[in-house]
Amino acid sequence: MKLRNVITGFIAFLPAMLVSCIQDEAPNVEAAIDDIKGENIQLTSIDHIRKEIEIYVLDGADISQQELNFTLAENATIKADNQESTDQPPLYDFSQNNLRRFTVTAEDGSTTASYLIRINKIELPTKYSFEELRAITPYNVFYLTNASGIIQWASGNPGYELCGMALDEKQYPTVQVLLGKEGKGVKLTTLSTGSFGQPIGMPIAAGNLFVGSFDVQNAVLAPLEATHFGFPFTKLPTRMTGWFKYKAGETMTDRSGNVIPGKKDRGDFYAALYEAPTSDFSLDGDIFPNGESIDEHIVLMARIPESQMIETDQWTYFDLEFTPQNGKTVDREALRNGKYKLAIVFSSSIMGAYFEGAVGSELWIDEVEIKYEN
Repeated sequence: MKLRNVITGFIAFLPAMLVSCIQDEAPNVEAAIDDIKGENIQLTSIDHIRKEIEIYVLDGADISQQELNFTLAENATIKADNQESTDQPPLYDFSQNNLRRFTVTAEDGSTTASYLIRINKIELPTKYSFEELRAITPYNVFYLTNASGIIQWASGNPGYELCGMALDEKQYPTVQVLLGKEGKGVKLTTLSTGSFGQPIGMPIAAGNLFVGSFDVQNAVLAPLEATHFGFPFTKLPTRMTGWFKYKAGETMTDRSGNVIPGKKDRGDFYAALYEAPTSDFSLDGDIFPNGESIDEHIVLMARIPESQMIETDQWTYFDLEFTPQNGKTVDREALRNGKYKLAIVFSSSIMGAYFEGAVGSELWIDEVEIKYEN
């Protein structure tokens, strides 16, 4: 049989085959919560592996009618396991129990996933000692606490888990160390992502820690968008103080893994007060586009200058002043009303967000404080 006749027959058969495929397409079996929005939600952290969701609202918020607008897998549905008489979806009552379980049912009607959702009412603390870890594996998760509740530090550890390089919790980029300046501290290390990261232009993972959340589902396809920085802050920050140690790795490489001759890595840390037009607005990993400019929403910033980011194996004190940015000033009334957020970020490689750095660079941090005016 001639090849032309085979192709002609296949083309004639193709429309019928497509119709059959469409008719026989199986219902979606994905049962997942991709995101949650709500008028007073300031931050949402979703652990897709453990099916646990932390939602943060300001201390004093009314959670008896907490708005939860779920972004679900296509045609999936969701329902609270134990419904309260006062629930009126998308409004749910968390006033008697701030931890509730919800079940997602996929389009196929039989595939389900159970999520624990916790509502945390909190005011951002101003002193950070890195003593507290969440009791989970395989990687360290740090917590902040104050009188009103707890808030989880975010890091890129969940993304690093994807590359399969870590054998235990101490082999991740962000880990707790026993010998901090006082008590325990945090160590951030730039690590290789091995055969997983090299082909996709992500040869390294800088150790990082920040106030905000990390979306592991975007870690590969849109890594800058995977990091969400900041939490509402109602005080006027004046200085950021603390202690650090730093050692640069031996060889700088770019995102293709090529050596950058004559260039040395350096760490970075800063705090930035920025305008938040809506409660769910946050800055992402592109806060310094290409490491040169600064996001237009930033009003005040305290950042370690290059001259002070020295290599030292001794705990070294830093005292950084918040200075105006973008020609902006703080609106005190808007500040009191929670219209600004504070981002606090630490990284072992200043260009780590763009996968440029040196494997082995280490930044140690402890006893950080944000000083402020009421």
